[in-house]
Parts: sequence; structure tokens; C-alpha cells
Amino acid sequence: MTLPRPHRIDVFIAATGLVGGLILWSFGLYVTGDHVFGQRWATLIPLTVMSGMEALRRTAPQVALIVGTLAIVGDQFTNGNLATVLMFTDVVYAAVVYGTPAQARRVPYTTGLITVATTVGFLVWWQNAIALLVGVLTGMISFLPAVTGAIVRNHREAADAARLRAEQTALLAEMDRAQAVVAERSRMARELHDMVANHLSAIAIHSTAALSLDEPATTQQALTVIRENSVAGLAEMRRLIGLLRDGSGDAEPAAAPTLAGLDALVAQSAANAEPSGLVLVLDDTRKSAAGLPAPVELAAYRIVQESLTNALKHAAPGEVRVTLGQDPGALWVRVTSPYGTRSGPTAPGSGAGLVGMRERVALLDGVFEAGPVTDDEGRKRWRVRAELPVRANDEERV
Repeated sequence: MTLPRPHRIDVFIAATGLVGGLILWSFGLYVTGDHVFGQRWATLIPLTVMSGMEALRRTAPQVALIVGTLAIVGDQFTNGNLATVLMFTDVVYAAVVYGTPAQARRVPYTTGLITVATTVGFLVWWQNAIALLVGVLTGMISFLPAVTGAIVRNHREAADAARLRAEQTALLAEMDRAQAVVAERSRMARELHDMVANHLSAIAIHSTAALSLDEPATTQQALTVIRENSVAGLAEMRRLIGLLRDGSGDAEPAAAPTLAGLDALVAQSAANAEPSGLVLVLDDTRKSAAGLPAPVELAAYRIVQESLTNALKHAAPGEVRVTLGQDPGALWVRVTSPYGTRSGPTAPGSGAGLVGMRERVALLDGVFEAGPVTDDEGRKRWRVRAELPVRANDEERV
């Protein structure tokens, strides 16, 4: 078996113990006398072996304990050296601190049993108080270092566990922060797209019409619509900026739009869509407009707004119908528009609107559908349909 390379601190401890033992040996300072091996040189053998085990106390604690135990037993048959005994206590301590978990549990019990057995054995043999002193000394050089090592190891493991929990908590907090940032960015992107795209689409379409038609009246009407949408878009941008402010003395942001504002939204979109041959109709079949959670109202409003924007960009001339309805536990929104190409000016689209509507519905655990359908009269229509669950805990959603 190849032993690992000793740690430099352990080598220093071993060298110090060996030098100290040699000094005691040179002055003739022994622990006992008149043993089996009374020669002076015999004391150096356990001392040298024990110093070698001290060098392995951290890298091979089990080997160091086994060989060190044999060395301390052999030291009892010589005149004995105090440095050998002290190094053995450190080997026992290191075996518990640096050994395997099983060894760390086993060594204190083993040394405790050895201490008790030694005390009882000498009491039976000598039958005097000196046996108790031998038992105390045995416990001091074996059981006490093992218990001390167990206490130190438990404290270290508790500190490591606390450090690991702190690192895991910090990691989870960072993950939550990153997810919150991503969610907030997605929400900001949806708000920015839904609030501004409608106005910019109207501006793009009417500016194209103004540039392509050499009619003063049409140009005047287009410029009027452009100005109205520019002002409205600027107001929406200011509201979005207000939402992003940190409240450091700036004005409070305006309230989020609700379904009560759908009439104004449809009226404004109808004015924008008139040159494109679109007629907008709002059909609210709800019995009562009260009692909806704010997140549901905001999502429904944005879905209608984005659907009208898409109709303004792409729909063929005809009727665009916005229908609202409410069933027990759900609010549903349906927007249908003519499906096909048109000859007038159009505005480019990126597809982000459909993604944003789908995300809004998903956040409320609802159902979203968008695509071409055929109505009862056989005409092809583009339909957007969203079903938004209405629950009490929706008030807590953001």
C-alpha cells in the first residue's frame, strides 16, 4: 500500500516531537524505569515510530492510529518517553478529526471501553487506589483526546453545513433575482409593444397614404390622425416611464387600463382604420362589468388592443368585431377580422404581438387561440380567442 504524501504541518509536528523526545532522552528523563527492555536505546524505537505516525496524522489517520497504538504499547515495555505519550494523544485526536465518519464514531467508544477495562483490570489485579490513577492516565491519553476530536469534528461539520446552506440560499436568491429580472423584462416588453404598437401602426399607415395620394383633403385628414396618434403614443410612453420610476419624487404613474376603456379604444381604432375600409364593432355580452380582478381586465384590454392593431396592419376591408362574454369562472374575448390581402397601405409586423398575447393568457392559466377560421357564411376570417379564468387569487397576480 502506498501512503499519501504527508502534510507539511504534520511533518513539522512530527519533527518537533522527535526532537523534544531526543532532548528528554539525552537528559535521561524517562516516564518509568526497570522494565523488560531497560536499555536506553530501546526508548528511541517507539519514539521514532510515533513521530513517523505523527507525519501521517492527517493523510492516513487510520494507519497512524493503528501503528501508533502498537508503538505506545511497546513504549510501556521500555523506560518510556513523555514525547511518545504526547504524540500518541495527538494521533488519537487526529484519527477522529480527519478519519472517516465511521472511524470518528468508533474511536471514542473504543477508547472509552479500553479505559474502563484497564481500570477494572488493574483494580482486580492490584486492589488499591493506584489502579484508579492508572485508569485516569489511560483515559487522559486515549479517551479524552478522542472526545475532544469528536467535539471539534462536530463543530466543523456544523460550520460546513451552515456554510453550504448559506451558499445554497445565496444561489437560490440569485436564481430568483435572475428569473424576476427576466419576468419583469418580458412584462415591460409586452406593455411597450401593446401600448405603442397601435399608435405607431396608425401613424405608419396614414403617413404612407399621405405620401402616396396627391389630395389635400386626404393628406389633411391623414396628418390629423398622425398627430392624434403621436400625442396618444407619447402619453402612453410617459405612463410606461412612470411605471418604471422608483418613486423618488416623480409623479405617480397613471392607473392601468381596464375594460371600461374599451369603448374609447374601439372608437379611436375605428378612426384610424376608416381609410383602410375597416368597420369596428364592440359587442359586450356581459351582464355585469363589475367584479373582475385587475390582472384579468388588463390582459383582456391588451388582447383587444393588440388584435385591433393587427387588424389595422393586415386585415382586408370589412367588419372587425370585438366580442366580450363572461361564463361562471371565466371571461372570454373574441376578435374576428376579414382574412385576406388588401390593396391599401399596410404596416410591417414582427409576430411579437401574438407571442405577447399568448404569454399574458398563460400567466393567468387561460386558453389562447389565434388563426384563420371560416364563419357561418363561408367567409374566411382571422379569429383571436382568449379565455381568462376568474379566481379569487387572481387579485394577487402581477
